[in-house]
Amino acid sequence: MLSQIKYFRQRMIKYLENHTVTETAIRFRVSRKTVYKWLKRYDGTLESLEDRSHKPKNSPRSHTDEELKHIKRCLKKHKWKDLILAFQEMKEKYGYTRSYGGFKRIAAKLKKNKPTKLKKKRKPKPYKRADYIGQKIQIDVKYVPSYCVVNGKKYYEYIAVDECSRWAYRQMYDERSTHSSYKFLLALIKAAPFQIREIQTDNGSEFTNALKSTKGRKTMFERALEQFEIKYHRIRIATPQHNGKVERQNRQDEERFYRNMRMYSLEDGRKQLAVYQRKSNKYIKTCLNMKSPDQVVAEYLGVM
Repeated sequence: MLSQIKYFRQRMIKYLENHTVTETAIRFRVSRKTVYKWLKRYDGTLESLEDRSHKPKNSPRSHTDEELKHIKRCLKKHKWKDLILAFQEMKEKYGYTRSYGGFKRIAAKLKKNKPTKLKKKRKPKPYKRADYIGQKIQIDVKYVPSYCVVNGKKYYEYIAVDECSRWAYRQMYDERSTHSSYKFLLALIKAAPFQIREIQTDNGSEFTNALKSTKGRKTMFERALEQFEIKYHRIRIATPQHNGKVERQNRQDEERFYRNMRMYSLEDGRKQLAVYQRKSNKYIKTCLNMKSPDQVVAEYLGVM
């Protein structure tokens, strides 16, 4: 609206060229004083007919530099949140006499002008991928979905995925513990058609004590890895993408297996999982150039 007023004022000045001030004031419904005001300001450009700032040039009741300095100190002390305590401290310590409403307004203005520190984005270290089959196996644990379980009990699926060939191995247990992890590791070593060099897991207590007060004591799972001379690698905290192969396989298993099965006991679940286990390594994958994990493993063993 304000940007359009300048055109109105320009028409008024042009009308004045052929008429008197009184006639112009009557024609445009403004006072004679207003006509004289814009005639004096007009220099031939539209910008000269724009409204100027109405802010006073000086304000005798504005906060002094000393007051602003004390207000910043109090606000910083109270972390720019507890304004009422900062206001009370200003009154008691520095003899502040202004209203709380005025204090809040100046606090909001100071907070708006406060320079914000830009947080540096943490750049994760590049993930070192496996170069050959068996070099690194990712292991994870997931809950068996409750809609699959008829008896209402909780069961857990341990799954291991080879990074290079995507060969997967699964077992189901009724508890999530280091003892179950140990039993799964023994079954994995026995079932794997290749030698396992390294195991990678998250920092769950079923694998390691690294995040617990007993981190000096190794779990049964960790001791078994040492016994079989398998290197153990824990991914960094809050980096599930480093276990991406096994997470991806978990989502596929959910769609292909768990949504179509019902289990009545642990034994029943294990039997059904064993059937799916044999099928799953025969499914082709785009990441393997339309080959199955079994085919990739067979080709690898054929040239070894």
